[in-house]
Amino acid sequence: MITAAQLRAARALLGLDQRALAGLCGLSLPTIQRMEASDGVIRGNVDSLMKLVGALDAAGVDLIGEGGVSDGGGRGVRLKAPRVTGE
Repeated sequence: MITAAQLRAARALLGLDQRALAGLCGLSLPTIQRMEASDGVIRGNVDSLMKLVGALDAAGVDLIGEGGVSDGGGRGVRLKAPRVTGE
């Protein structure tokens, strides 16, 4: 599950505006706006949520769920460590 606050933070980490994120995950701008305006955990069409989470993952964002491994505890987001390619 992803919260509206996590979505806004993930978008900020990636330097994307709402329109760019919508294009990245194949959703409409109003859908992204509704998701970000939600209170708490985002509710919606499972397919849309899977597209959103998949796009954030592919862009390099790690979503930290409640109880996930994190020094501070709680939910959050972080950038994934860059992959090292073989030489």
